[in-house]
Amino acid sequence: MQRRNLLKLFSAAVAATAFTASFGARADENVIKVGTISGPDAQIWSVVHKVAKREGLNVKVIEFNDYVQPNAALDAGDLDANSFQHQPYLDSQIKQRGYKIVSAGLTYISPLGVYSKKLKSLKDLPQGAKVAVPNDPSNENRALLLLQAQGVIKLRAGAGASGSNATPLDIAENPKKVKLVELDAAQLPRSLADVDAAAINTNYALAAGLQPTKDAIALEDVHSPYANLIAVRTQDKDKPWVKKLVAAYQSEDVRQFIKTQFKGSVVPSF
Repeated sequence: MQRRNLLKLFSAAVAATAFTASFGARADENVIKVGTISGPDAQIWSVVHKVAKREGLNVKVIEFNDYVQPNAALDAGDLDANSFQHQPYLDSQIKQRGYKIVSAGLTYISPLGVYSKKLKSLKDLPQGAKVAVPNDPSNENRALLLLQAQGVIKLRAGAGASGSNATPLDIAENPKKVKLVELDAAQLPRSLADVDAAAINTNYALAAGLQPTKDAIALEDVHSPYANLIAVRTQDKDKPWVKKLVAAYQSEDVRQFIKTQFKGSVVPSF
């Protein structure tokens, strides 16, 4: 009798465990897991989470501390989406690792800006002006593309396109004979006394007391290739929850939070 009772209890326990596991699996299917990076990204996603919840979407934010794991986790199916990178970085990751990941929508940009202590506009650059730019490939490419967008130089066809970085050797037209001074990105704010203008990343500009939206004489466009994005697996891109997730991010609540919280160091790209 005792043995039969124990067997019944064991069977009931197994059934209950199976039910719980099954229920947990079904519950997880209703949770959208989004990977992001600790810091501003995570702060913004805390607001997105609230907006999405109002629209019936349960978003779980998972924070990472490096740029490699979020794409690996997304491609493996451990995440449903991630939000931390720009298109050139995603393109390089796809090329290197064969990920089947696509952009679903833009989020924000930390704009590269051109700053000057001598000029109010890039149109005022004198002949032979010295313009400092970052010396690392990715940010130098950004600087050259920004100078091209502002009409200061023209790059040869295809230079600086997705998947490649332009260098000063790719300059096809330079009507003002601008001299580019290549410096370590962290040194650029200190160079302003010695050059006519300098292209400076937002983090270094802020550290030097420069406000992008107030002090820059030129800024990257919010729809620049270097705007960050929400990425999903290619197979999921047309699913309804993706549209809801992007809409939650690109909501007015999130826009106002970004503008208020970051005061120009992070600018909405939507």
